[in-house]
Amino acid sequence: MHRRVKGVLEHLLEVPIVLEHPKDKSLGHYASVVAFSLAKTRRKAPKVIALDLVEFLRQQPECIELFSEINALNGYINFTLKDMFLDRLCNEALALGRDFAKGTSNQTLYVEFVSANPTGPLHIGHARGAIFGDSLCRLGRFLGLKTHAEYYVNDMGAQIRMLGLSVYLTLQKMQGVAVHYPENAYKGTYIVELAQRALEHFGMLEGEEDTLVTQLGNFAKDLMLREIQESLVDLGVHMDAYVSEKAMFEAQEVVFDRLQKAGGVYENEGKMWLASSRYGDEKDRVLKKSDSSFTYIAGDITYHDYKFQQNYDHYINIFGADHHGYVARVRAALEFLGYESKRLEVLLAQMVALLQHGKPYKMSKRAGNFVLLRDVLQDIGRDALRFVFLSKKLDTHLEFDVASLQNQDSTNPIFYIHYANARIHTLLGKFLQKGDVQAILTSTLENLPSQATHLLFSALNLPKVLSSAFADRELQKICEYLKNLAGDFHSFYNAHRILDTPEELRYLKLCQMVSLSLTIGLDILGIEAKKKM
Repeated sequence: MHRRVKGVLEHLLEVPIVLEHPKDKSLGHYASVVAFSLAKTRRKAPKVIALDLVEFLRQQPECIELFSEINALNGYINFTLKDMFLDRLCNEALALGRDFAKGTSNQTLYVEFVSANPTGPLHIGHARGAIFGDSLCRLGRFLGLKTHAEYYVNDMGAQIRMLGLSVYLTLQKMQGVAVHYPENAYKGTYIVELAQRALEHFGMLEGEEDTLVTQLGNFAKDLMLREIQESLVDLGVHMDAYVSEKAMFEAQEVVFDRLQKAGGVYENEGKMWLASSRYGDEKDRVLKKSDSSFTYIAGDITYHDYKFQQNYDHYINIFGADHHGYVARVRAALEFLGYESKRLEVLLAQMVALLQHGKPYKMSKRAGNFVLLRDVLQDIGRDALRFVFLSKKLDTHLEFDVASLQNQDSTNPIFYIHYANARIHTLLGKFLQKGDVQAILTSTLENLPSQATHLLFSALNLPKVLSSAFADRELQKICEYLKNLAGDFHSFYNAHRILDTPEELRYLKLCQMVSLSLTIGLDILGIEAKKKM
């Protein structure tokens, strides 16, 4: 709808057109400030230009077909769409069904998200990036992009060794040996669980401490990764692949040779450095320490080389806000390796604060000083958690009260949206006991009350909302759209009797259109629309 209207106006006026929605719905469906942008070249006041453009547009056959009204107001041009045009779009949408608003594209997209170290269970901070990444991939696929979702598993290095040491010391403690845990050891009852699982699997462990720590680290890492995968499934998150850092390490020497030939690395003070300051980083970064061990950035560079070899058009990494300094060094490495670093986009997820009845949400004893994802899922369910995590921009701090998402009223937005869709299906169910769907579909939506026309317009606006949300990486736009559409429907439902009236068929057709847009929007958010409550 938006694309068609914009296309007609740009063809007729031969200038770029930006269309907005007037805050006052009585002014029309769209408003344009094109007269203001033409004021300088035409050397006239915007008010005068707007009046001239309105007179011209009113005479064009394309506009006569599309618009019932075209008016100028203080330099703005307002457009009201014809009921006949909206009805035609509604017929097309209902015929398409769940394919309504789908896009076509030959673009490819590679998205890495979550990538939490497999050293402990997922906490609520991980959930924000997981939900956003999954929904962004769903939206990309819906818009026609070949989209790949991936989790990078940091399954080697110091953190896995510390996991093994934490389990080893816990086993020693279980056997009555006095132990001292390092300050950065992993804590929480999940470490005790891992130690018990290791005892069941291996029996009494004997051998050199170094060997046992390595063995236990790998064993515990595999268990934790399995739990992480199960948690992501519970959250409704789909991954196309889990890629191992250990597997990437095999290609590290080849990648580093390429960096060296490109002048991207150098030796100093017995260390290997990445010359990242040449590409905007605040300083060069150590890749290899004097003890010959690699820093974590070394593995990430090899991994990004692997990703770019897959030859996707665009790459997105979704990280926590603490990765801000990470971006410049990875981009620098990509440039040295011969890739266009602008093809890599990094989105940073801000922190999450949970409340319960106005007080901080309880920490998990199992995970130590973290709020476990599984605990919150048990409290409020997948739908509410996904919706609230997508309801604000990814780069803004998110705070919400779990208690409010347990309410069965309009204060709980996902309940309110589900209730709108369930209401529609209840109406349709009652009608189908006496009539058939075809009677609804063949009805026309001309001369509707203004409230119904604006509800139809909102339901048909889904394609514009989806394309804007994807282009801007602002999935909260979909949440706002669904809340507003559900709210508009509830207002219409409360103001108009639908069944057993002369308007029954037309109103049910309108309801079907609203339900279709709610269902598609929720599906992109990873939420199944409810037909019963």
